[in-house]
Amino acid sequence: MEHYLRSAAIAILLLLVQTTFMPFVALGGILPDLFILWLVYIAVRRGQIEAMLTGFGAGLLQDVVSTKFFGLAVLSKTVSSFAAGYFFNENTAEQTLGSYRYLSIVGLCSLLHNLIYFVIFLQGTEGPWLSSLVILCLSTTLYTVVVSVIPMFAFSQKFSTSWAQ
Repeated sequence: MEHYLRSAAIAILLLLVQTTFMPFVALGGILPDLFILWLVYIAVRRGQIEAMLTGFGAGLLQDVVSTKFFGLAVLSKTVSSFAAGYFFNENTAEQTLGSYRYLSIVGLCSLLHNLIYFVIFLQGTEGPWLSSLVILCLSTTLYTVVVSVIPMFAFSQKFSTSWAQ
């Protein structure tokens, strides 16, 4: 039970950080998605089913705060969590989180999330739809991967000190 309460607290904290502090580091209106970093961590550490349930909950939280396209964040986060769950291996979880493989998984899941999200979100907009889709997907994915370097180095330091003991 404590594990689920901790996950709920982390989700609420990430939602607060994502909605209040992340707009200050926006580059041209592009924000990194902190939930993707957390969902990849859950998927690599605990597996596909728990990652999907967490992705559903995180997406639901985002949809409740957002007022447009209810269910879109739920769909995109659940699908990207499902994909991240394929990289679960309890024997190599610590090595994955502390290596560049974590960045690759974050990049893949972020790209999948952004493709699903922006293909639906941009429906009915005027102008160059495909170029907007590519620019939004790639820039958001790149920014999320750049931010994911911070937890990767933190995991690397944490796990390298635990191996040395």
